[in-house]
Amino acid sequence: MALDGFFLKSLTEDLSKELIGRKVEKISQPEKDEIILNFKINRKNRGLLISASSNYPRIHFTDIKKENPLTAPMFCMVLRKYIKGAKVLDIQQVSTDRVLNILFESTDELGFVSKFVLIVEIMGRHSNISLVRCSDNIIMDSIKHIGVSKNTYRTVLSGLPYVYPPESKQLDPYTFSKEELLSKLEELDFSEKIFSRIFTGFGAELSKELLYRLKFKDDGENGSSLTSHIDEIQQILEDFKVNNKNFGTYSLDGYLKTFHCVELTHLLNKGMDYLSFENPSELCEKFYYEKDLQDRMHGKSAEIHKLVANNVDRCAKKIKILEKTLIDCKKRDKYQLYGELLTSFIHSVKEGSEKVSLLNYYVTDKEEYVEITLDPNKTVSENIQKYYKRYNKMKKSEEMAQIQLSNAKEEFSYLNSVLVNISNCRTASEITEIKKELVESGYLKKKKSKKKVKEGKSAPLHFLSSDGIDIYVGKNNLQNDYLTLKFASKKDIWLHTKDIPGSHVIVKNTGNIPESTLDEAANLAAYYSKGKDSTKVPVDYTEVKNVKKPSGAKPGMVIYYTNKTFFIDPVEPKLETKE
Repeated sequence: MALDGFFLKSLTEDLSKELIGRKVEKISQPEKDEIILNFKINRKNRGLLISASSNYPRIHFTDIKKENPLTAPMFCMVLRKYIKGAKVLDIQQVSTDRVLNILFESTDELGFVSKFVLIVEIMGRHSNISLVRCSDNIIMDSIKHIGVSKNTYRTVLSGLPYVYPPESKQLDPYTFSKEELLSKLEELDFSEKIFSRIFTGFGAELSKELLYRLKFKDDGENGSSLTSHIDEIQQILEDFKVNNKNFGTYSLDGYLKTFHCVELTHLLNKGMDYLSFENPSELCEKFYYEKDLQDRMHGKSAEIHKLVANNVDRCAKKIKILEKTLIDCKKRDKYQLYGELLTSFIHSVKEGSEKVSLLNYYVTDKEEYVEITLDPNKTVSENIQKYYKRYNKMKKSEEMAQIQLSNAKEEFSYLNSVLVNISNCRTASEITEIKKELVESGYLKKKKSKKKVKEGKSAPLHFLSSDGIDIYVGKNNLQNDYLTLKFASKKDIWLHTKDIPGSHVIVKNTGNIPESTLDEAANLAAYYSKGKDSTKVPVDYTEVKNVKKPSGAKPGMVIYYTNKTFFIDPVEPKLETKE
């Protein structure tokens, strides 16, 4: 789980700075397991999202607007009754566990002051949000009701005393002693996650990071082999505590994997891409929104992603075989030489010989003999024909291999561009368009349907540059072809990443295009490409009149000339979008 207790401690500090002393302006419950508390901070409305989702439980500030149900759920009504207008007195994390207490002070219509605590449990499928009255520790309501049949340790129902989740027997990473750590290490079996079993709030990735920084190699059956590293462990933990503001996400091939407030060097050294953030809420907002979107889109696009990925692997293997064939075909000149020498010295070669050494008359500066192996069961003339046949076969193989290699490389490039387009999908209609493209390209069979379904089309992305100039970005190869070959005028500027699959970008030419607009367009081309998470991404640009589509080329495949090149470090575009 990405949001561990260590990260939550850093997040709690950030929330405390912003919320203590603020009043709850508005309360909503857009999802059955999610609430949003609105506060006015620096004259701006800010939403505090608290989720008890089994998949993505979390708490952070959010700017994403969500539609609320017509009738407010019961838990939302209870919150509005008791803490709407209440002031936040304190925000405390329970030890370093994934439990957060938000203390409120409210005044009712008669002027009586009451205190309530909103207890947020961020514990996977056991996550919950409960409102508890401080005076008698009674539960006012919970977003999830837990009866005796579900949990024998505690019951979470309105009107009952609140009981915290079982207290962890693990060590607090902020207050442990050497003796306690030694005892834990001696009793536990070694694994990469050993520190997540020793310290409260330590996620699996943080445990791996500690081991990685120790440069530790397991040489025993249990954790006792780590006992000699106690001082180093304490030193690394101190570094974690001091440098706990390195908020960043880690992704591989454009797919988000995890995030943390501590720099996870073991993931960086595995080649994962890193994106830093100024604060934990901004990180959580981005990560969970993108992760949720990726998961939903992955579910809908899994079938075509697998199909395209399998074809990419097929093309890669084919390219490897064809390149080896071309290397082997370089031997053909040797067989031609054998045939010519045997023809020239045919009368001096004895029938039935197994080998013969003949003068190579092509070498003029010295006397060089070539040893030629013969088949004794064949005549000299038949041996000559055998070598010429080998030569001609390899010559034809080379010609065919070059053609097939060119086609395979073009197909490989095309399929990689489809993979990029799939990863950029944000709606079901965009996935449908890619399926249509794959049908037209022959990778998918068209499904016969008796009912005619009207297919919705998604439009290319439309941005407005800081200079007020229109910029268009294709979401898939069919849109790329449309933008470049039909929509754009000859004088418009066309941009695309150099030798990297990505989107076609069109800048409408209204006269002199400022350098700032070209920079923004180049950033869009790099951001919507396979090089999105790289640096110094080359982006070619030229006028549309210099871009041509070869006859029979696959969707999105074009050739161009007289171009110039930008080198861009892609960042998420912040340009105004237009419908």
